Amino acid sequence: MKCFIFKHISIGVTILFLAGGCSKSFLDQEIPGKASQEDFYKTDADATLATTAAYDLLQAHYNWGWSSILLVKILLSDESNAGGSGAGDQPAYQGLDKYNFDSQNAAVLGAWRMCYYGIYRANKVITYVKPETALRKRLIAECKVLRAYAYLDLVSLWGDVPLVLGDVPKEVYNKMSRTPKAEVYAQIAKDLNEAIPDLPVKKAYTGGDRFRVAKGTAQALLGRAYLYQEKWADAATQLDAVIKSGQYELEPDFGTAFARVGKFGMESLMEVNYSDKGKYDWNNFPWNNGRKLESNINIQLMGPRSDYYKKAPSDSLLGGWGFNTPTKKMYNAFVQAGDVKRRKYTIMTEAELTAAGGEWTGGSSYEYEGFFQRKYGSFVSETTTETGAIAELNYGTNWRLLRYSDVLLMAAEAYYRSNDEDRARAELKKVRIRAGLSPVSASGNALFEAIVKERQLELAYEGYRFLDLVRWGRAEQELGPLGFRKGTHEVLPIPDEDVKIAGLKQNENY
Repeated sequence: MKCFIFKHISIGVTILFLAGGCSKSFLDQEIPGKASQEDFYKTDADATLATTAAYDLLQAHYNWGWSSILLVKILLSDESNAGGSGAGDQPAYQGLDKYNFDSQNAAVLGAWRMCYYGIYRANKVITYVKPETALRKRLIAECKVLRAYAYLDLVSLWGDVPLVLGDVPKEVYNKMSRTPKAEVYAQIAKDLNEAIPDLPVKKAYTGGDRFRVAKGTAQALLGRAYLYQEKWADAATQLDAVIKSGQYELEPDFGTAFARVGKFGMESLMEVNYSDKGKYDWNNFPWNNGRKLESNINIQLMGPRSDYYKKAPSDSLLGGWGFNTPTKKMYNAFVQAGDVKRRKYTIMTEAELTAAGGEWTGGSSYEYEGFFQRKYGSFVSETTTETGAIAELNYGTNWRLLRYSDVLLMAAEAYYRSNDEDRARAELKKVRIRAGLSPVSASGNALFEAIVKERQLELAYEGYRFLDLVRWGRAEQELGPLGFRKGTHEVLPIPDEDVKIAGLKQNENY
């Protein structure tokens, strides 16, 4: 996905600044490559390019250094350790992992920027594209979903946040304050409710359009927003619409949902596309130079530390840089639940590696507890070495941002909270049967505990555990041993530069 129009605009602005000391006659000349905003957003082609640019920000998990918003969410949980080569390797991630971070944490800033840059681009389409054709009407709806998704991340991670709608002039940037959570959630619901009628169903998208959000995406995100606000009946209504749409199913095999063959498959409601077609090597990889990155370098970051790892001959998990290493607590959760199928696709033990003919020589290396993460694994099938490409730099592994199993589990929780335990058990059953586990017959609090456990196991390393623990009031209990402090760490700090420059009020105790 490319963002041509924004590149052209940036080049044009840069040229104008550089030309500040030149003569008037020079400034009067036409600037090659410059596209004025007034002349853009007028055609279907313009609207398509601008919408693609808005989607592009979903890929930007590396573009401001190591600041993946997915890893930010994961490392705040009890699922994994930051890992790496040692205590000084990627300190922003390690600070999150140990709850030793403040408002200057670079990963927190990068995640915040990723959300607001995405909102900025979505706002351009929503503001300037006229819904004069069916395509443009749909593209506006897509951007409303993308904006709502970004605000859902912001409000759940930071609480009250600036609500930026429309194309805000630069001179107003420093005059915007934080908007109460309730108003942000109201805007999320407004965007999604407006988008739903104008979006096609998932199966209407084919070929190169399969990355686009669909009606079910918007309904599921609206269900999540209601769930986070404890509006149980409203959440159940939206999630039920997805379930009954006939557009989504669970993959018969759990592993398929994360494999190359499962990209944009029957279980996917929202997915970020990456590619191995960049054919990067050590010379042309865009290391921190602002260029758009098409491969998912974070997969290499999360592979087993290659200094100590030798893969098993029959396995395809390659060595990486040793971050996001599973905790024994996460492994034990699978074992205690008798969850064999999902566990093998999520976590591998050192004993399993050795038994298959592989080797680990790292002993008790930094934050290593004896396990390797496989859900987003550094698999040879996800990368390439064609034409001199370096496997480590070319992972095409997609982030699965929203899966049907999550919809079913959110629905189970919403129905339980709405006193419809039969329906809660029915949705929970679907996920458990796929995992090779027996249906749950429990009721009351035992049923809720079953839903809690299922979310932990099914959605491990997908960025939900921390948010779930906070909204259930269990973060201090589960994360306290890691450094979590009640009254502080339920939300992230507002980045220091926006506190100082934009005058935003900081979250408590930061």
